[in-house]
Amino acid sequence: MARSVSRRQSSSGPRVVVVGAGAFGGWTAHELARRGARVVLIDAWGPGNARASSGGETRVMRATYGTRSTYTRMAKRALALWQQYETRWQRRFFHKTGAMWLFGEGTRAQASAAFARASADALRAEGLPFEELTAVEARRRFSQVSFDAVSSVLIEHEAGYLLARRACEQVVDRATAEGAEYRQASAASPVRIDGASLQSLRLTDGTTLRADAFVFACGPWLGAIFPDVVGARITPTRQEVYYFGTPAGDARFLEAQLPVWIDYGQQLVYGIPGNANRGFKVADDTAGARFDPTNGQREATKAGVTRARAFIARRFPALATAPVIGSEVCQYEASPDSNYVIDRHPGAPNVWIVGGGSGHGFKMGPAIGELVTSLVFGESQPDPLFGFARFGPTTRSGKNDREKWT
Repeated sequence: MARSVSRRQSSSGPRVVVVGAGAFGGWTAHELARRGARVVLIDAWGPGNARASSGGETRVMRATYGTRSTYTRMAKRALALWQQYETRWQRRFFHKTGAMWLFGEGTRAQASAAFARASADALRAEGLPFEELTAVEARRRFSQVSFDAVSSVLIEHEAGYLLARRACEQVVDRATAEGAEYRQASAASPVRIDGASLQSLRLTDGTTLRADAFVFACGPWLGAIFPDVVGARITPTRQEVYYFGTPAGDARFLEAQLPVWIDYGQQLVYGIPGNANRGFKVADDTAGARFDPTNGQREATKAGVTRARAFIARRFPALATAPVIGSEVCQYEASPDSNYVIDRHPGAPNVWIVGGGSGHGFKMGPAIGELVTSLVFGESQPDPLFGFARFGPTTRSGKNDREKWT
């Protein structure tokens, strides 16, 4: 797909280099260019590529976050922006299916119930419609689902799924239409900052890019680029995703008859029906092993397939013998508390580090693009929730005890 510089390129706005054309970087470049910045956006393999955390076909769009009401508000804003740009661009990326949370019994019942109550409070406060069902009521509505060991169900009506790879490509194309320049290039790492600010960025081909400000939104590579500041504070983990084939002509597992679902039981497993005709998507949110996003092998494991099939047989009995028609290995780039990292580099006020999507960041792309642009333009200050100070003294290593969802 060809990308070029638009005639709308500003000659007076600040010069900004954005590294990474995924959900965070692409939307940031778009918003910066839209507001008059002179933007160069670079990515090593292209927007939505298979190594990126923003790659793949689909991502969940939801605002259910338990006590983390900041994310509920951010998701509400992000959804409004997704819909706004869909109308403006005449392209569809958001599929409104609703999202059905299944809250389980057993050892995690107390945490599951607390998450459900807090989520309902946050959704209500933001005016986002939802309904709460008993397992018996949910079984009557969705007979293709087994609600065994489910204590309650919450359905968020404005939720659904997004077309991930296609959206990344479109956002970069629209960024160039707004005046940004896109380059297929890779930043040399680590990035060394000598002095009070970063003056230029060296690329692996030996060239340099000069700018007034730099935004690094390069997901699982942030730790390698800034080993002294980020290090293991953002940890890439290996995540397997599976696609099961539904029976021929059976519409029960398409989005018209089944919403996006999230099973909050002993583990947190989620799925997307229909899924852009790729098959019935199933993924375990449990953080996997540390992963090399550049050279790691992206082949599904037999053990992972076995676990996914056992879950499917229990929760969707009609798919117990469904074939696996596809799989992929992606990665989370997880922070210790699952909160994003959106902050200045502590040694360079013109460098912004944006990452830590932790498996739930894609949907927030347009809202994060707005936020980062306001920071670069000096219109707002970093939110401590996303700041480096919360980690304490910077370290190059350390265990990542990811706090999941709650």
